[in-house]
Amino acid sequence: MALSTLGDTAQAAGVVVAALLAGIVLVARAARQRAFAMLGALVLTPVLLVANIWSTDQFVSVRDRPVLLAAAAAGGLVALAFAAVAFHRRPELLVLAAAAALPFRVPIASGGDTSNLLLPLYLVIAAGGVAYAVPRLRSHGWREDPEPERRPGRLEWLLAAAVVLYALQSAYSSDFDRALAQTIFFYVPFALLFALLVRIDWTQRLALQCLGILLALAVVFVGIGFVEYARRELLLNPKVISSNQFETYFRVNSLFFDPNIYGRFLATVMIGIAAVLLWSRRTIVAAGCAAALALLMSGLVLTLSQSSFTALLAGLAVLGALRWGSRRTGIVVGAFAILAVGIVLVAPGAVGLNQSLDNASSGRSDLIRGGVELFASRPLQGWGSGAFRHEYRTNKKASSERATAASHTIAITVAAEQGIVGLGLYLALLAVALAQLLRGARRSPVRAAIAAAFVALVVHTLMYAAFLEDPLAWALLAVGTALAAQQAAATTAAQRAAERARAAGAGAS
Repeated sequence: MALSTLGDTAQAAGVVVAALLAGIVLVARAARQRAFAMLGALVLTPVLLVANIWSTDQFVSVRDRPVLLAAAAAGGLVALAFAAVAFHRRPELLVLAAAAALPFRVPIASGGDTSNLLLPLYLVIAAGGVAYAVPRLRSHGWREDPEPERRPGRLEWLLAAAVVLYALQSAYSSDFDRALAQTIFFYVPFALLFALLVRIDWTQRLALQCLGILLALAVVFVGIGFVEYARRELLLNPKVISSNQFETYFRVNSLFFDPNIYGRFLATVMIGIAAVLLWSRRTIVAAGCAAALALLMSGLVLTLSQSSFTALLAGLAVLGALRWGSRRTGIVVGAFAILAVGIVLVAPGAVGLNQSLDNASSGRSDLIRGGVELFASRPLQGWGSGAFRHEYRTNKKASSERATAASHTIAITVAAEQGIVGLGLYLALLAVALAQLLRGARRSPVRAAIAAAFVALVVHTLMYAAFLEDPLAWALLAVGTALAAQQAAATTAAQRAAERARAAGAGAS
């Protein structure tokens, strides 16, 4: 419903303030200003959450037990303090902890809906924020900066604009509760994660350690997926459990609540392993990477996630272009494309083209058509952040089961919810991000892996959902931005050293 009461207005104002604080964290040049904004966002977001769910049924059991609530809060603060001290002493622990926490989701009811939230990752972000902010607020005066000034680039400004615009457009959304949840659970904390990761001194060793953690988790998840498939029984996600009961196929999702998100995670890890394989010259490393890829591919097959397969192919194509050149890669991709067209012409039933477009696309075509119609009916400002599901259900007279939270094509979701302004910002963000990650990436296998993984994620969002709502997107952008800056600084330093050497030689002569 549109905002009408004083309480709703206060919540909307709080969402905008939280987004503004996250934006300051992204673009502020002074460390103390960034630290104040970071602490402000860390305090405000849980307050907004509690205010939003205070009167709901799911919070009654907690609200009526103040001692238990106080004990849980105290335990969380103690854990937060210990983690913050560890991250302050060894900043690389923040990176490794974030990598380990990245996939784990916990179902939490809020705003009349159940969201699968990254609670372990939130704890890591909060501890990292405290570890970053407190020393910078204690050690120096307002005009003194404890770290070298880092000028934010176009990417940071666009990310900040995206967060703030989303919060502003929640004010007229027909589903404000969802917009609030998206802002405080995804946009704001992931903006803080970006700000923390982009300031890490990234090395190839640290990147490989993160990949090793993700690979170990992926192996465990694949093992769980194998057990699910063997038993024909899912551990999580009632929707997929119900769907599997009425279909001839069986989709696994391991611990991800969603086979497509599970597939996206596996595809991302596989691209990282493929980059190690392509750039390594050691036989034992190549053999280990090949075995890991075979295992993860087996797990990916069981998801039956078309979007994840497509994303993986796109990421591998980018890796090939960065490793061997775009011309060779283009020839290989073209050959596979011709082969695919031939298969479609000879056996259209093998790819589902003997049925309706909506059935062949798993319902995506109707959702896309509905999203386009929503955009056409309100193209300038859109229907408001998070409003796609409500407006699709209302305008298309669809049931709550039929309507989903997005159109399964993120660009159409953005257009329907945020109008031309939001769509233009999304396209600008994509263009700047891709240019920044791909420029000079072939000189570094780590940068190549990051760029290819981001392209794969973007392709996945064009067939599914969740772009800035996915911490992977923010993490890849942060690491890619940091590595690009380090590479540019190294190049500049080498050029200056060469100029000094030439000047010294000229003087000696």
